[in-house]
Amino acid sequence: MATITRSSFGKLKDGREASLYTLEAAGLKVCISDFGAVIVSIFAPDASGNAKDVLLGFDSVSGYEVNKSFFGATIGPNANRIGGASFMIGDKKYQLAVNDGKNNLHSDADLGFHKRLWNAEEKDGELKLSLPMKDGEMGFPGNMEVSVTFSITDDAGLKIHYYVTTDRPSLINMTNHAYFNLGGQDSGKILDHELKLSASKYTPVVEGAIPTGELADVAGTVFDFTDFRRVGDNIDDDVEQLKLVKGYDHNWVIDGGEDGKLKNIATLRDPKSGRYMDVLTDQPGVQFYAGNCITPEDGKGGFHYDVRYGLCLETQVYPDSINQAGFPDCVYDADKPYDTVTIYRFYAK
Repeated sequence: MATITRSSFGKLKDGREASLYTLEAAGLKVCISDFGAVIVSIFAPDASGNAKDVLLGFDSVSGYEVNKSFFGATIGPNANRIGGASFMIGDKKYQLAVNDGKNNLHSDADLGFHKRLWNAEEKDGELKLSLPMKDGEMGFPGNMEVSVTFSITDDAGLKIHYYVTTDRPSLINMTNHAYFNLGGQDSGKILDHELKLSASKYTPVVEGAIPTGELADVAGTVFDFTDFRRVGDNIDDDVEQLKLVKGYDHNWVIDGGEDGKLKNIATLRDPKSGRYMDVLTDQPGVQFYAGNCITPEDGKGGFHYDVRYGLCLETQVYPDSINQAGFPDCVYDADKPYDTVTIYRFYAK
């Protein structure tokens, strides 16, 4: 069971106080803010036992009030992109913010879950953050009760449990937008990291990063991470799919992911430090984003971040699933709560 300590994380522009909660157990230290349900830091040991913060972010809440790159943010009600910034449930059309070309990205840049002060509850070594959402907010139907519970597993995993109830059918697809650098948040580009994904297919995109609806084989392509592949080996190849999004920023289709069971779907490793991270989830997809469009800015400790200084492995249903026939269902209602778990597990060797 983790020990939890609370400290001030600074004041918001409106004067409200944000808090930082530090969870420690199994050799792992994780810092989480009630503003944005943001994961601020993860301190994990390397092969020599030296712990470093492996997450990009900011030293105080003021950075997260802007947070153009969504560092560490809990994204909701919907993560990733929705084509045309609209969707249908039944015979009713719902319009969202047009904030990414002609599409919607991460629900709303200013009103999404990552820009809200959550209610916090500590119990039995777990941190539960919760908030209500009213019918029609950001264009989404349904009065919702949202919670994200963080805990540390016995084998040094950060467990994230998302749970949402709604009184009307609604689109729900949450994730966390943590940017990992297993060399440490101040160690530069992640191109030497090696990644393995349990995914023999991915979803190609058109301009705007909206999926075509196809599930394409990764075999024989730059998208084949079925065995460890160095992130930087092919990221700048003259491949149309890479050029469309300036590198890797695609959804991989998890093998067997449709069964809804928790499984190890990815392993990331940094050969220099010896740090490894496994990703376990019950979700059918994972967005591997190589940080191609990180806004250059100063982060924790004054270290200057730039493109590809961190990468994301965002567990979720496929982008634009709500508008794509044959993609996983992402509509929940009063009889079907949104209930999903993702674990980021750390070790070294």
